Amino acid sequence: MENDFSHLHGQEKIDAENDYLKMKLMLERGAQFGPQGNYVANPAEENRFLKDIIDFEKQVEQQKMIRVYDRIGRPTHFRPANKIPDYEMETAWMELANYLFIHGISIGVCSPNVTIRDLYRFAVDEMFYMEMEDARVPGVIYGFVYDQFHPDPVYENMRLALEECIIYILSKEATEWTEQISGKNLRLNEHYPLTATEIKKLIDRFKSVYEDLQLSEITEVACELGEKDSQVTGRYVVSMFTGVEWHKLTGNWKVDMHRDKASGFWFITGIHIENIRF
Repeated sequence: MENDFSHLHGQEKIDAENDYLKMKLMLERGAQFGPQGNYVANPAEENRFLKDIIDFEKQVEQQKMIRVYDRIGRPTHFRPANKIPDYEMETAWMELANYLFIHGISIGVCSPNVTIRDLYRFAVDEMFYMEMEDARVPGVIYGFVYDQFHPDPVYENMRLALEECIIYILSKEATEWTEQISGKNLRLNEHYPLTATEIKKLIDRFKSVYEDLQLSEITEVACELGEKDSQVTGRYVVSMFTGVEWHKLTGNWKVDMHRDKASGFWFITGIHIENIRF
């Protein structure tokens, strides 16, 4: 695509160039630009943003890599984690996080079981020596996620059992049904053996009976983790509307999982929810 806006001036020139840059990103990068609603971007700011994105894409294409430690200026003032007493740990972590952010890097974490000492140690002992793309664009932050390097299977299995299984089953409109259920010898309450497709059909049939399902409580959630098998348990309270009246059910639930040796991922093998008939 070629552009020549020399015959245009002022606002008209910026608007034309912005349209051209958007079209370039859509055709070459598959970018999508949706409706802005009530927000109208400043054309000059939008122009800078579009040019930064194109510049970033070019830098990524060149596949230039750099060690994180070199990217952030090879600092020498960050102490090893084991040299920092507990009462100084929060301050040390904040100083490190701010320093990284200034250099366009952030560290995120999902598991609530990870401490700031864990994050600090990960950054200084491991992340500093990892490689990253050497692409520099103002305002763009390169993120590392702690859990990708040190997964917490207890947290992940509890999240899988809750967010992608139990909440889905006991809510009328849930956002996601897990893909981490596979195999042919699966169980749903008294139904066995089932495939993943058959379990989904039984769940959908149960949900279709009620006009509304409102999951009001999930409590006593716990996870037992073994080398190959895991079990997440808890209690639930759900209100069901038949179209005429509401009634409430409560009981225990259990989600059984097995660890796939090849991939290392955990997959659901069985679901049991007391007082629910599928």
